[in-house]
Amino acid sequence: MKKTILLVCVAFVLGSCSNGDDNFRNPYLLDINFQFLVDMSFPPYNQLNFLSSPIYINGPNYGNGGVIIMKTGVDSYRAFDASDPNHIPSDCSIMIIGDGKVNCECEGNSYYLATGQPISEGLEYPLLEYRVVDNGNGTLTVSN
Repeated sequence: MKKTILLVCVAFVLGSCSNGDDNFRNPYLLDINFQFLVDMSFPPYNQLNFLSSPIYINGPNYGNGGVIIMKTGVDSYRAFDASDPNHIPSDCSIMIIGDGKVNCECEGNSYYLATGQPISEGLEYPLLEYRVVDNGNGTLTVSN
């Protein structure tokens, strides 16, 4: 009897779990597969050797509107899509880097660059974050 109750409870818990992707999928941004290497010895990317000195990288298949990368700790980096996640992409939806935050010129939406969380009230989605791997040789691999 105890095994039956335990089995039913486990089945119920496993059946009610989800991976959460459906709850957090942003309808405004495409899921673009990409991977690129950033060599921090190259002058445009040298800022990444210093804390809180973000850079913007744009190119074909670099996210929806390019990628903003920032060093947040000793060996810690964060990368976010540069397109505002709370409205349909347009000519003005690429985020502008400010002092510790990014801003959208379209609607004035603001986000903390260290966390990707909205500063502005009433925004549903945080910045879309990408994976950053410190390769240990002065290069980073950024991908989704």
